[in-house]
Amino acid sequence: MPFAQTVTTEDALREHYGHPPDALRKKIIDHVDEGAAGFIAASPFIVIATSNNSGCDASPRGGHPGFVKVLDEHRIAFADLSGNRLLDTYTNLIANPSIGMLFMIPGMDETLRVNGTASLTADPEVLELCKIDDRLPKMAVGVDVEQVYIHCAKAYRRGGVWDPSSWLAADDRPSAACIIRDHVKIDVDPQLIADDLERGYALSMWEPGGSPRE
Repeated sequence: MPFAQTVTTEDALREHYGHPPDALRKKIIDHVDEGAAGFIAASPFIVIATSNNSGCDASPRGGHPGFVKVLDEHRIAFADLSGNRLLDTYTNLIANPSIGMLFMIPGMDETLRVNGTASLTADPEVLELCKIDDRLPKMAVGVDVEQVYIHCAKAYRRGGVWDPSSWLAADDRPSAACIIRDHVKIDVDPQLIADDLERGYALSMWEPGGSPRE
């Protein structure tokens, strides 16, 4: 094990944390009710967790509020638009259809968690429902919902996520361009990389299925 004093059983874990009260367990439901549907309709950003036999992955998705569509109480779906073509999420779902989704609304500290079983679908009816600005996606992810619940605000408040006074100044933030330069080990001015990133964003932001530039 890479760390000492590891906890390897649930019984040992519960010795540290105990059990949640029954009232908290009751907030976990197995369908998308009216309140959850309203949250999903207002959310422009989600993080998706998937896994395969080699490990796990978390990936962001964004769009206009409500880009994730509630099809009925037990099914939701969202479109595949531009991406990097690594297809980590989709290949993971082929290997293991379990999915976890965290829905966020800017300025709101509570989040909505949805867990279920996902399918990759090219069903024309689903693709039509998931269109963004009349752009028809190549693929959509459909999710059979198994768990839905609101997650408390403590993490966001601890992190000051929506508090501008806690944000780093632009010059103090990590540079994506510098990180890319160092990762791929190229001797290039980071500004050239930053400019190329922006050109790629402008060209492929809403294009279905990814861009050759990415």
